[in-house]
Amino acid sequence: MELLTGEFKNTLDEKGRLSLPSRLRSELSGNILVMTQGVDKCLWLFAPEQWKLLSRKLMETTSPFQARSRMVQRRIIAPAQEIEIDKAGRIAIPQSLREFAGLNRECVILGIDKYIEIWDADQYKQYWDENEAEFRSAAEELSSVFL
Repeated sequence: MELLTGEFKNTLDEKGRLSLPSRLRSELSGNILVMTQGVDKCLWLFAPEQWKLLSRKLMETTSPFQARSRMVQRRIIAPAQEIEIDKAGRIAIPQSLREFAGLNRECVILGIDKYIEIWDADQYKQYWDENEAEFRSAAEELSSVFL
C-alpha cells in the first residue's frame, strides 16, 4: 500500500453501496478492507495488514479490566468488519456502520496516509464549522514540521 491521500465526494446508493475513488483503489494491494467506527462520527477503512497492526497495538495497550480500555475495544475493535471492493469499485457499508456515521446520501471520502475515512457530507461540514478555530490552534503548534 502506498500513500492514501485525497478528498472525494460520492453518493451512497439505495443498497448502501459507495464507490471508492479509483485514485484510492489503485493504492490498495487487494480488494478486501476492514471497516470500523472512527473516533469522530465517521467510518475508518484499513487495508488488512494495517488493521492487524492497529488492532494488535490497541489490544496490547488496553485491558478488559479497565473501563476506559473496554470502551476503546468496544468502539474500535468490536464493530470492525471485513468488506470487499466489488468489480465496479464499490463497497457495501453494513447498516450498523451506516447508522453510526449517519450516512445518508452524499458522502466525503478522505485518504489519510494509512487509512480512509468516510463521512456524511453534512456532518463533515458541521465538523469543520465547529472545529476550525481548534484546527488553527493545533496548526500553530506544528510550526516545527514545516521544512
